[in-house]
Amino acid sequence: MLLTPTDLAKYPFTPQAAEHVRKLDLRTTELDQPEYSAVVERAEQRIQEAIEEGLVSDRTNYSPQQKRTKDDIEILSFPVAVIMVVSVNDQSLKRRYALAEAKHAYNLLKREDPHKLAAIASTFSLNTRQIKTHVKNAETTTPEFLLNFASYLKNVSIFHESKWKLVNRRMQNGEVHVTKDEVARLIGEEVRAYVEDKLNLKADLTLPQDITNQIEKLKQRHMSLRKTQEEQMPKETVAEAYPPCIKKLHKTALEKGHLSHIERFTLTSFLLNSGMSVDGVIECFRPTSDFSEKMTRYQVEHIAGGRGGGTKYVPPKCDTLSTHGVCPGGDEICEKAWRPLTYYKRKLAAVKPKTTQQ
Repeated sequence: MLLTPTDLAKYPFTPQAAEHVRKLDLRTTELDQPEYSAVVERAEQRIQEAIEEGLVSDRTNYSPQQKRTKDDIEILSFPVAVIMVVSVNDQSLKRRYALAEAKHAYNLLKREDPHKLAAIASTFSLNTRQIKTHVKNAETTTPEFLLNFASYLKNVSIFHESKWKLVNRRMQNGEVHVTKDEVARLIGEEVRAYVEDKLNLKADLTLPQDITNQIEKLKQRHMSLRKTQEEQMPKETVAEAYPPCIKKLHKTALEKGHLSHIERFTLTSFLLNSGMSVDGVIECFRPTSDFSEKMTRYQVEHIAGGRGGGTKYVPPKCDTLSTHGVCPGGDEICEKAWRPLTYYKRKLAAVKPKTTQQ
């Protein structure tokens, strides 16, 4: 299916959009020129929203006097925003921006025409085909999709809810049944990975001074919000906000169970970053059968940044934990988090009022 310019504006991460950008002959050295003013403004807005809201929104307030069409502004603003984030050179901002674009794509895709949804899925090698599923006690049918078995396995590894496990899916001749919303979710994850890859490419860019100044302002805004969020973290850990993986590891340690090296590192780094003291973490490991206070203290202090090069470590990403078999399966918050600490911060917002009242 041929995507229209308006489609490309909504989905600027598609190969067709990239080809359209090439035809428009984007010149980074001229981004301070009037013809690019609306493009740069929209690119800044995309990044600002990612920083402050964690989600890129649709824009509708375009002036008729602007030199470029609304669609071209949207299409060009995406690569310009990528260039600006690359220039900031901050991994946390890169991850945040990629996730914000993925959420934006998901919100659009779940409302998309099923045929167009399948066409966009195919650009990411998600070979789907639409079928019709009859709804009982209704006269209408609900569109559903079939996804190639191998493609399904490749793309669902990031998700932790039990509904994504193959044992809980319907299969038909080597294809897996997926809903329209699930296809949108899978594409959204592909968008996140695609944008992250773009942001991690090394590029020697020459940008006008005005653009460099704007990039510095965005960087300072991101750093300021990160600092505020870190200051808002409680001084003591809140066990009710632990993600499922940490709950399991913590329980295993307290019940004298065995923890692998990566499980020990994950639990230790999480507890330290969530507000627990070094001594508090050591006490968590005391019940284990192979406990050595001297060795445990050395390892915990090293992860806390008190030894070695002074680096305070953070827990591995969720997909790494899943690969090593540490993830026990997640919940709805896990679906929106890529690290255990991200889950913890979000869950705190829900449990904090309850703990304050007690």
